[in-house]
Amino acid sequence: MAKVAFLGLGVMGYPMARHLKDKGHEVTVYNRTLSKAERWVSEHGGAFAKTPREAAEGQEIVFACVGNDEDLREVTIGENGAFKGMAKGAIFVDHTTASAEVARELSALSWEKGFGFVDAPVSGGQAGAENGALTVMCGGEEATFAKVEPVIQAYAKMCKLIGPAGSGQLTKMVNQICIAGVVQGLAEAVHFGKRAGLDMEAVLDTISKGAAGSWQMENRWKTMAAGEFDFGFAVDWMRKDLNIVLDEARKNGATLALTALVDQYYSDVQKMGGKRWDTSSLVARLDK
Repeated sequence: MAKVAFLGLGVMGYPMARHLKDKGHEVTVYNRTLSKAERWVSEHGGAFAKTPREAAEGQEIVFACVGNDEDLREVTIGENGAFKGMAKGAIFVDHTTASAEVARELSALSWEKGFGFVDAPVSGGQAGAENGALTVMCGGEEATFAKVEPVIQAYAKMCKLIGPAGSGQLTKMVNQICIAGVVQGLAEAVHFGKRAGLDMEAVLDTISKGAAGSWQMENRWKTMAAGEFDFGFAVDWMRKDLNIVLDEARKNGATLALTALVDQYYSDVQKMGGKRWDTSSLVARLDK
């Protein structure tokens, strides 16, 4: 069992930290809103810290799952950042969906300070975090990954080292490109079928068993057809992720015409008041 800290108790971090505690690890949590950290401890035990630096002191592994590059820099290299409290030989694991650039930056800095770094964004959404069934995409050194992978398994159904620092974030970008295209295709399919007067339950129950099947179809078609979007991965978060993708594409020369188009469609959903709707709400802009 390991001594660990978890920084960031959002919809993902809160249950991820719980799984670590349930597996017997010694867990200290930190959250920018202190009351949430206090509530987590009251529910699950462990300890809470008032700063990332305090949370990181004496820990073997420090996990983080925060909002974006700026938030990540704040909890790592900020005035009271975790990097100032970590001991040599410790490892920092970042589950934030952030840029590959910040992953490489923090990895280089961590090695200078004598501890390891793994960028490890996740896929599976809130349900995956709650159920301990996330997919974790990792970038870093093999020896470092080998030390943290058994601990990450507390909330993962798949955890794989893809390559050096930044590779986890680049893989998450590939993941989001795939999702964006699939959700738009499913939105148009549901919209078309409804306009055609088809029994969409019968249609999608049938085609989901063939080549058109996908996780999105299995888990989202009913709520899409019903116009229900108050759950799941928010449009604001998806646009943040797609902006990271498109920025990286500008750097490496990749052509992402469909991804750029879907990003603009999500902008339309935001203007409709759907900033916190589930990403499946792409269908709403077609049905308006």
